[in-house]
Amino acid sequence: MPDDFNPTPRGPFDSPGNPVGAPVPPPDPRTAAYASPAYATPAYTYAVAPPRRSGWFWVAVLGGIFAVILLIVCVTCASLAKSFGSDSESAFSSDSIGVIDITGVITDADKIDKQLDKFGDDSRVKAIILHIDSPGGGAAASQEIYHEVLRVRSEKKKPIVASVESVGASGAYYIASACDKIYANPASVVGSIGVIMEWTNYGELMRWAKLKNITIHAGELKDAGDPTRDLTPKEEAYFQSLVDNMYGQFVHDVATGRKTTDDVIKPLATGQVWTGEQALGLHLIDVQGGFRVALMDTAKSVGISGEPNIVRPPKERRNIFTTLSDDSDTLFPDPSKLLDHAPGFYFMWK
Repeated sequence: MPDDFNPTPRGPFDSPGNPVGAPVPPPDPRTAAYASPAYATPAYTYAVAPPRRSGWFWVAVLGGIFAVILLIVCVTCASLAKSFGSDSESAFSSDSIGVIDITGVITDADKIDKQLDKFGDDSRVKAIILHIDSPGGGAAASQEIYHEVLRVRSEKKKPIVASVESVGASGAYYIASACDKIYANPASVVGSIGVIMEWTNYGELMRWAKLKNITIHAGELKDAGDPTRDLTPKEEAYFQSLVDNMYGQFVHDVATGRKTTDDVIKPLATGQVWTGEQALGLHLIDVQGGFRVALMDTAKSVGISGEPNIVRPPKERRNIFTTLSDDSDTLFPDPSKLLDHAPGFYFMWK
């Protein structure tokens, strides 16, 4: 029977394995379908691996990390050494003037009292200058420093003068009045003899937020000053009596420090401030002049000739160890502070 499928050969390489000129067999239906483009083997792409880092690269990285850690350790150790092993007061000469800075709002008396006491006990410190730049602060704190100045002057026989830089008002002036002399620049601000009491009334805010404050107390004035409501007339009179009493103490202590009488100081105790130039005529200060004038005058008065040596209390140095070793209140808020909404009494110029 003749072969119905006998194509003309195309060449010796058209069908591998077939002799030249041999007929090409028909495609196998079992494999022909898989050779179609629809079933062509997909092309794969392969990510090229990044070049490997040399060993010296990792040595350099580890060396850099070690150097940073070593630097941090060295700086911390140096800070600790300065904090515990050095004291700027240990190297000053036998004829020195101690300077204590009173700056900002006065909230605590302990630190300044300790500095006064330390300089008062040191025979190398011939006199103390209170370098003041403060609007005042807490009534009790200001009064405590005032009495400490008087004590050191009396018991240690140590001259103490005040030098007002920009502001020496209210509680700061209270402290200055306890000194032997007060120096102030002509443009300095001094005075503000008076008492202020204040707190925030947030009752309207609570009513807006539909919150109610519930207080159970015994004693008619136990909750006087409750910030969620207005004062009653009796409460207002009660607080005014406290302010008046503190005001009388302020006037009397300034009069005592300035070696005059309450009647002389009271007309000046209106809460207002004066410039240094005005205050000199009112006898609220003794000398017009800045810190340099106060320093040289004080040194001369205690027998120091030439340029006096100045010594200040060492500054508090803080590092990671002192921060972590602080009381927890400095790191985390104390929930009890949320209840601290009592009215405050201040000798402060605002």
